[in-house]
Amino acid sequence: MANDVYGDIPWAVSGGQRHMRSRGRYLYSSGSCGEFDIALGPPFSMAAPDGMPMTKVSPSSDKTETAARREPADVPARGHDVNDGRPARGRYFGPGGKLRPFRLLAGDAGRLRTRWWSDWVVFNQQVVASTVYIFFTNILPGITFASDLYVLTGRSWGTIEVVFSTGLCGVIFALFSAQPLTILGVTGPFSVLAENIYALCETRFHVDFLSVMAWSLLHAGWMLLLLAVFNAHDWTMQYVTHFSADIFSLLNSVIYFHKAALELRRTHDSVSLAAFLYAVIGAVGTCLLAMLLSTANAWRPLFHRYVRLGLAEYAAAISIVLFIGIPHMGELAGLDHERLAVQTTFRPSSPDRSVFGVRFWTLPIGWVFLSVVPGAVVAVLFYFDHEISSIICTVPRYGTQKPGGFAWDVALLGLTTMLCGALGIPPANGLLPQAPLHSESLLHYADENPHRHPSQGRGQGGGGGRRRVPRTYEQRYSHLIQAVLILAFVSPPLQRLLGLAQTSVLAGLFLFMGYQSLAVNPILGRVGQLVTPLSELPELPTGVRWRAVHGYTLSQLLLTGAVFATTLTVAAPGFPLLIVALVPARLTLAGRIWSRETLRAVDGWACRPGKPEDGAGDDAEHGAGEAAVEEARAPVPAFDAEKGTMPVSRGG
Repeated sequence: MANDVYGDIPWAVSGGQRHMRSRGRYLYSSGSCGEFDIALGPPFSMAAPDGMPMTKVSPSSDKTETAARREPADVPARGHDVNDGRPARGRYFGPGGKLRPFRLLAGDAGRLRTRWWSDWVVFNQQVVASTVYIFFTNILPGITFASDLYVLTGRSWGTIEVVFSTGLCGVIFALFSAQPLTILGVTGPFSVLAENIYALCETRFHVDFLSVMAWSLLHAGWMLLLLAVFNAHDWTMQYVTHFSADIFSLLNSVIYFHKAALELRRTHDSVSLAAFLYAVIGAVGTCLLAMLLSTANAWRPLFHRYVRLGLAEYAAAISIVLFIGIPHMGELAGLDHERLAVQTTFRPSSPDRSVFGVRFWTLPIGWVFLSVVPGAVVAVLFYFDHEISSIICTVPRYGTQKPGGFAWDVALLGLTTMLCGALGIPPANGLLPQAPLHSESLLHYADENPHRHPSQGRGQGGGGGRRRVPRTYEQRYSHLIQAVLILAFVSPPLQRLLGLAQTSVLAGLFLFMGYQSLAVNPILGRVGQLVTPLSELPELPTGVRWRAVHGYTLSQLLLTGAVFATTLTVAAPGFPLLIVALVPARLTLAGRIWSRETLRAVDGWACRPGKPEDGAGDDAEHGAGEAAVEEARAPVPAFDAEKGTMPVSRGG
């Protein structure tokens, strides 16, 4: 029996889960993260499938009484996907059907109208610090990807294209997205994909790269729109588990480390030995100083608390500015440092183009249709990458309260992808680790009475002490301001300012970003358990053995290595398909390798409460069972001041 009192409606459901909406907040207990309708009758009755008992709960006592099902004859039960006698077409395309066009988009649009104005009422010092932090961690890695693209796409794309795309898409999403915490930019996986498509176009097929890429992005755009229209989030992401999401996050970390190594290797090939040795020192120093300063909140009693707070919140910015300035002083100024290649005018990087835009309509018709293949790969990569970014930046540890809108953001992503294709610039999508780092930088702790009913005002409620719970400043200012600042850097004066940065500093920032992404990945903790003596490991639940847990961890490491190795071969354009293939592989093969108890201990659904092993049959389709509901509604653990369980960086 799963009992709850949510908003003003006390209710309980026996043997299943239901979705409830109250005061503009949505409880996604169905697992599909979409909007469902519930028919309520006097006093509180809810439409349910035949045979499912309903229980009425008194908010003032724990006593329950079985309530007869009250459903008007002319109000059909909606919001569930059971076989209620309707034909298959009705189940999928009827009211509440998974494939009913615009079902999730309509719900997301309503939620966006509800939250949009409230996103502009919060602005404080922590929002400013978050803006500066995200600005540096977004533009500088993007510039490093730009240096890769400039070399590996034959100067088709460079710094100005990456900066233009990041700023333009960032402004659009800051203003119109349903989840403004998700930061956009040109990603490492897409850079790898684009570099390999260029190699195929130039060396094998001898066709214009920008025209093929423009059509690929146009195809990817309409595919993303179709995924949003037909509620793809309901029938795809509800099956994604942490197994696949953690591998994808680890892959991003590996790509960051690899890009840092490539940057230093290119520096070695183009400068003197002395300049290269300093580049290594500068890269490692940039990373280590940022790591050190990010822990400043734990330096008590050193410095004033506001000094510690400032050092922690501006750690990356301080480190970057310092190591950009050091090579301009003393004898280091005489070294032949490798610096970022930038434009001196507002024009594309390619000498063959004078304006932004691609004459994609001149591409032979055969290649227009063949571009559907890379377009589909881009659509799969962007869909999975953006959804995972949105999920990770709103996990329970950040205490987010406002509803998002996966379908709305995927549709908006489709439009920006097509826009970038027409302009001849690389498209931007959800970034890892920048999206969760954005939430991390806005994280603070608020005093809350756990016994206060949601309908009661402040200062009311039952007894009991107050506790500190995590909350995130959910607003649009930090996303918008950093995007506007990035967009401003397409101007020639600010481009010259970017040209002062050494590539070694960018390599160091890559190391820092890879570290921060890795630090919040649960795979890292389990890797530590691999080398911990058995006597020092904690006790596991009944039926779970450490040998099985270690095997699960090793499988994730091996799969990450296999996918990364694929990005270094001619099969690199298809690596997003390998990531997607991990989803059905986890659901079909993992149960044959590990026990049910082991999988329950190490894995769970990424986008809904519960675990795949919570139950069979309906649980796999409609939710994770009553235990998952209780887990989802459990209060977030309070901040432990004695243990110091604060985030790695940026406290509040």
